[in-house]
Amino acid sequence: MLSRILSTASIEFAIALRNRWVAVGAAMMVLFSLVLSAAGAAPSGGLSIDPLSVIVASLISLAVYLVPLIALLISFDAIAGEVERGTLPLHLAYPLSRTELLVGKLLAQLVVIVLAVLAGYGAAAIMAFARGGMDATAGLGALWRLVWTSVLLGAVFLSLGHAMSCLARRPSGAAAMAIGLWLVAIVLYDLGLLAAVVADDGGAFTTQVFPWALVLNPADAFRIFNLAASGAVDAASGLSGAAGSIAIWKPLLALLAWPVLAAIIARLSFQRVQP
Repeated sequence: MLSRILSTASIEFAIALRNRWVAVGAAMMVLFSLVLSAAGAAPSGGLSIDPLSVIVASLISLAVYLVPLIALLISFDAIAGEVERGTLPLHLAYPLSRTELLVGKLLAQLVVIVLAVLAGYGAAAIMAFARGGMDATAGLGALWRLVWTSVLLGAVFLSLGHAMSCLARRPSGAAAMAIGLWLVAIVLYDLGLLAAVVADDGGAFTTQVFPWALVLNPADAFRIFNLAASGAVDAASGLSGAAGSIAIWKPLLALLAWPVLAAIIARLSFQRVQP
């Protein structure tokens, strides 16, 4: 079983290299990380906090938007593309189960996410050390936390992208669904919560439902956990300011549970696809 999964993953990673997804993902992360690092480190001269921690606080906002987008872009045609090209029946004709095929694709695409994250955050760390010298070592813990939580966030949206690919069964439809998912989960969800909080005016929704609604969104759980763990809550604005009122184990649990839940959703969606 493991050999079949690894063989599938190696083929999928070679396809990702050929399609330039590794280069594109790394280039996007490096470019935006350097821009945010330059902007975020500018006002840190008079602060007691180390420059790397300041940069990490800026990178949290970048990761919330960019990591899910990259994950959806490289996963939306994982199954729909196979169906359109007529290669899915060939894959399933081999002694390869649907679960093994899906896990192999997920592993290969997760490696792409890992490489992009390491490239982007590594470039930001180099800039922090160039500015602050050895003082930047104090922020290495926050940087490492950002790395592994970003990989978890990427895994969530990779599996959700696979689910969209199974449901659409055509790359064009899967692309539209993937972009719609990104808009809802990353942009519209928070706007809807903010509107509900304003309309509720301190009522039961704000005090009881709102904190849980934030944690149930993987993107918000990622942001809240990193902000709370890094002590950057005071610098947060908007919905991220709720990080101070939510126990840190709740977003962490959501981050750990969502990749498994998303993989189950993708597998159930794949079961409906007829080769």
